[in-house]
Amino acid sequence: MIKGKKLLVIALGGNAIKRSDEKGTSENQFKNVALACEELVKINKQGYLMILTHGNGPQAGNLLIQQEEGNKLVPSMPLDVVDAMTQGAIGYMFQNQLQNTFRRDGRNIPIASLITQMIVDKNDTAFQNPTKPIGPFYSDQEAKELAESKGYSMKEVRHGTKENWRRVVASPNPIGLVEAEIIKRLVVNTIVITSGGGGIPVVRNASGDLVGIEAVIDKDFAGEKLAEVVDGDIFLVLTDVDHVCLHFGKPEEEALQEITVSEAKTYLAEGHFPVGSMAPKIRACIAFVENGGEYAIITSIEKATLSLSGNAGTRIAPDKKD
Repeated sequence: MIKGKKLLVIALGGNAIKRSDEKGTSENQFKNVALACEELVKINKQGYLMILTHGNGPQAGNLLIQQEEGNKLVPSMPLDVVDAMTQGAIGYMFQNQLQNTFRRDGRNIPIASLITQMIVDKNDTAFQNPTKPIGPFYSDQEAKELAESKGYSMKEVRHGTKENWRRVVASPNPIGLVEAEIIKRLVVNTIVITSGGGGIPVVRNASGDLVGIEAVIDKDFAGEKLAEVVDGDIFLVLTDVDHVCLHFGKPEEEALQEITVSEAKTYLAEGHFPVGSMAPKIRACIAFVENGGEYAIITSIEKATLSLSGNAGTRIAPDKKD
């Protein structure tokens, strides 16, 4: 790395690409990405080396629905290829809008999107207990046919219609990033957009070859693994709230400014952070700091620049030494 420069790994949540109240058109997504890029350019002015990663949940879900609707006309692609397709599409959006934003700021900064493969363990217990819903909803008969014809694991969920089934896949832990060394070489003079949507899950077969596998890696854990293997200094997790809170949504709600790893673990054990939203982010930040990172921050995209100077967001820091 460049002496005197910190490596900042920024994990962008889905709200930086698609808002919950939007249809997710190309125009919607480009507009949201452009707004995020305004803040990213401000961060860059502070002199950080930058790696960006992002979610792909809505985009991958939409693509799977398109495939289901068109599968009588063209072959459907497996989930690892869908991951690659959305990595490329979202990477293009950020690459395009970042270049435009830097140009308006009078600067020409090299930016590259990199398709990345995340290694998982084929013996991970997650493969025996698929839990991650993907794609469209199905009727009872459709779910039965898919389970029989394609071997899909199907799960009944509450949806309020006659279509109450979804496909579920494994969500294994990431254990390595195939392109880590390439990223470390690029980031010295390039902003790298990589590991989108948790990365493309791959395993090594008996011959040692990399093979794609039907799975979805949690984007928060994948972001942490990325930050860890490229020797990141700071892990910045951008979501839809300004702070992590205790008693979230209750009258006694308390915004956290800075907490230690031990405090974060205590609050996690006490059940302050919902399993499906804040808990994975907290766990990822804890892992990053415990694996040698200086600190992690959770905040909104609007507060990102302020958070790096300690004036916004929730910072997770190492335990204080006696």
